[in-house]
Amino acid sequence: MNVEKVILISADTGEFDVDVSLDELSQLAQTAGASEVARVVQKRDAYSAATVIGEGKLAEVKELCQRLDADLLIFDCELTASQIRNIEDETEVRVIDRTMLILDIFAKRAVSAEGKLQVELAQLRYRLPRLAGIGTHLSRLGGGIGTRGPGETQLETDRRHIRRRIDKLSDELKELEQRRSFSRGRRKKDNVQVGAIVGYTNAGKSTLLNLLTGADVLAEDKLFATLDPTSRAIELPDGRNLLIVDTVGLIRRLPHNLVEAFKSTLEEAACADIIIHVCDVSDPDLSEKTDVTLRTLAELGAADIPVVTVLNKCDKIAENIPTDEKTVKISAKNNEGIDELLHAIAVNLPQTSKRMKLLLPYDKAGLSSQIRENGKIFSEEYTEKGVLLDALVDVVLIKQMSEYVTD
Repeated sequence: MNVEKVILISADTGEFDVDVSLDELSQLAQTAGASEVARVVQKRDAYSAATVIGEGKLAEVKELCQRLDADLLIFDCELTASQIRNIEDETEVRVIDRTMLILDIFAKRAVSAEGKLQVELAQLRYRLPRLAGIGTHLSRLGGGIGTRGPGETQLETDRRHIRRRIDKLSDELKELEQRRSFSRGRRKKDNVQVGAIVGYTNAGKSTLLNLLTGADVLAEDKLFATLDPTSRAIELPDGRNLLIVDTVGLIRRLPHNLVEAFKSTLEEAACADIIIHVCDVSDPDLSEKTDVTLRTLAELGAADIPVVTVLNKCDKIAENIPTDEKTVKISAKNNEGIDELLHAIAVNLPQTSKRMKLLLPYDKAGLSSQIRENGKIFSEEYTEKGVLLDALVDVVLIKQMSEYVTD
C-alpha cells in the first residue's frame, strides 16, 4: 500500500496556535494513512481570497511539491471551491482542507449503519456548496485521502440529486434518532442510569470502557480510533447498575456539519445522568483540550450534569496531581485507580436508590416485592424477628423503609 506524501499548510492570522494545530493536523493525516513530508506557514493579516496564502508562498509550495514528489496538500482551514481550484491549478497537486480530512477519517472508521449515514450526510452537506467549478478537483480523485465516502460518481451528478440524497439521509437518521430517543425514554422508565464517557479524541476513552466493562472496543493510539457509540452495563460499589456509553471523540474546530450529523450520538452525553470526562494528563495541551470538551458539552445543553474528571495516563508523568471527590487519577492501560474511579462515580451519580439493611416484620414481608420491583435484593435471610434484607431501595421507597433499618 502506497503511503501518500503530504505537505501541511497554514496561514497564521493569530486566531489560534498554529504549531499546536499543525501538530494535530499531522496526527490526523497519519491516522488517515498519510506521511507528512513538510509543513509551510505564512504569517498574514487575513487569508487570501484566491489561494489562502500569497502568490510568492504558493510558488514556493509548488517548488516544494516537485522536489519532494508530494501527492497531496492539506490546508489547516476550510477552503472554498474556487480556492481549491486555484491552488490545484497553480501547484498541479491535489488539495484538501482540515474538514475534508476529518470527514475522510470518519468515513474510514464508521462501522454501524447509522455511523455511515452520518458521515455521508456530513460529506454531502460540506461538498454541496463547493461543487461549482470543482471539476478539475473531481477529475483527480483516485482513491486517496479525502476521497472516501460518497465518491466521484455521487458528486458529479447534479445538485438536485445530491439534495434529494441529503433529504433521504436526513429522514433515515431521524428514524434512527427516534429509536434512540425511545430507548432513552425506556431507560428512564426502567430507572436505568446512564454514564457517558466523553473527552478529546485519543484521551483513552475506549481503553477505559474496555477496562470497566470488558467490552472489546477498538482502542488505538490514533485520533478517532472509534466512531460508533458503544454501551455496556457495570455495577458500582454501592450496588447500583450504570449503563456506560462511549461517545465520539471531540476535537478543536470540529466541523459544524459534523456536529450536526452526529448530534444524535453526542446527545447521549446531554441525556446522561453523569458525565465521565477522560483527559490525557500527560498532554502538554491538556488545558485547551479540556476547554474544548466542556464548551462542546455546554453547547449540547449538558452543562448542569454532574461530571467526574478522569486524569488518564498518570503513569506517564512524575509529578503529583491533587485530586478530590470529583477528580480521579488513573492509568487505564495499567489498570490503576479504577476502584477510586468507581467510588467517585457512585458518590457523584444522582441518587435514585440507596443500599439499606432492613428487618421486615413477617406481617410486612410483602414490602420485599415492592423493593424488588424497582430495586435489587442482594441477600434475604429469615430470622426469628422477621426477614433480614440487604437491598438497593428505590428513592420513592426510602422514607417508607426507614423505620425498618437495622445495623
